[in-house]
Amino acid sequence: MPAHLKDGRGGTTEKEFQPFDKGEVAVSQEATESPREVGWVDRALDWVERGGNRLPDPITLFVLFALAVLAISWLASVLEWSAVHPGTEEEVTAENLLTGESIQRILVEMPQTFTDFPPLGLVLVVMIGIGVAERSGLIETALKTFVRSVPSWTVTGAIVLAGLLSSLAVDAGYVVLIPLGAVIFHGMGRHPIAGLAAAFAGVSGGFSSNLFLTALDPLLASFTEPAARLLDPDYTVPVTANYWLMMALVPVFTVTGTWVTERLLEPRLGVYTGGVEVEEDTGLTREEARGLWVAGAVFAVSLLVVAWMVVPADGVLRGPDGEIDPFLNGIVALMLFVFFLPGLAYGIATRKVRSDRDVAEMTSETMGSMGAYIVLAFAAAHFIAFFDWSNLGLILAITGADVLEGVGFTGLPLIVAFVAVSAFINLFIGSASAKWAVMAPVFVPMLMLLGYSPELTQAAYRIGDSITNILTPLLPYYPLVIIFAQKYEEDIGIGTIISAMLPYSVVFALAAIPLLLLWVGLGIPLGPGAPTFYSP
Repeated sequence: MPAHLKDGRGGTTEKEFQPFDKGEVAVSQEATESPREVGWVDRALDWVERGGNRLPDPITLFVLFALAVLAISWLASVLEWSAVHPGTEEEVTAENLLTGESIQRILVEMPQTFTDFPPLGLVLVVMIGIGVAERSGLIETALKTFVRSVPSWTVTGAIVLAGLLSSLAVDAGYVVLIPLGAVIFHGMGRHPIAGLAAAFAGVSGGFSSNLFLTALDPLLASFTEPAARLLDPDYTVPVTANYWLMMALVPVFTVTGTWVTERLLEPRLGVYTGGVEVEEDTGLTREEARGLWVAGAVFAVSLLVVAWMVVPADGVLRGPDGEIDPFLNGIVALMLFVFFLPGLAYGIATRKVRSDRDVAEMTSETMGSMGAYIVLAFAAAHFIAFFDWSNLGLILAITGADVLEGVGFTGLPLIVAFVAVSAFINLFIGSASAKWAVMAPVFVPMLMLLGYSPELTQAAYRIGDSITNILTPLLPYYPLVIIFAQKYEEDIGIGTIISAMLPYSVVFALAAIPLLLLWVGLGIPLGPGAPTFYSP
């Protein structure tokens, strides 16, 4: 599975899908697209694609970044680069990591640097549960049932909402829901490309928003916390850092995604005349229906057990004074069981799990697919450690904050600018965690010095990162979306898809950014135990 998997945007999670080669897509487009005038939008997209394709693999990028930090630490120490810590009033100087003592530390602590990397354990633990729920077929069946069971007048909103919720299952929404959206619209006599676009908008354009915590929440928080500790060594970022805001974005994206589909895209597409016959909807098999009921019952019981441990003042997951910190700190482990148990129940009910060997195989396959992520984590762990040991991150943050404050670029315009920067970088580097691992050590402490919490910086990043997913040709699933679309319109290429998705991106940004600014203006907590502002 590609390195993209670890944050849920681009790994192969279904056996029937294999990544496409860029050359294969180019041939497909050349063979199917009719000659047309190339406008500035097409040239800009071609530039993005060429620039992004020239970037090394994320693993290589982090190795290069780590080596660059070593070299810069030497230069910074020679130039005696320093800054005054605004909290302690102490001078922070750059540490040379190419001294004999530092090289010795790097080599001796290398295994510990890797194993202590926060995202490593968090992601692997959650993926065990998600892997069983996915490979047993539970998530695919649940998504199909949800979309097919709603009234016809709510179908568009249901498809967008299902896409938003599909991030629970990492990449299943790309493989299952996007073609399903086209099939459902086609069966209703509506344009199938509109259904495909609605699903794509939910799955990818609103990737960070969900009614539930996903694997991305602990992953991003585990990068944000060490970045915050560059400035405040005792700072803790909870897994629920952005939970309230991400929940609030779900109805916003559902309504706006529905509006764009029905008011802008469908009128533009017109009546479908492609000639593809409507596929017969076979519905659920008896085994799938039984499995879904059993899994639902197990899921409900699991939630009741969690509530029993959290709600009472003397519950198992309450602290000595009744605080819920043990529950918040244990959410990753709870997510493992909440995914694993219903997935296991579904597998047993549908006879996909006949013995413990089947479960072991599912979990082993999931861990096997995480190989690229583990290697990436090794490289990222050392890049972040070098940034910390050299003091470059802290000095850069203090200097950058002083510059921004000096020119008066603070407040809400700064938040909007950071969202825009995140959205732009996302056009070139698809992986959410890879980008955040690079950006967090600089921007998190910088914005802390300006009074904004690490949780707010993370939330702004998530919004910017999500709204341009549907525009970048470097999203690993873009070729798959094109193939799905070409089933109904043979001359569709990457430019056509991007032009269809552009209104979603713009409207999502116009809806999400004001909501974020309202959150900041009112000082609403971004999640349980997650403040909006920071004060030392």
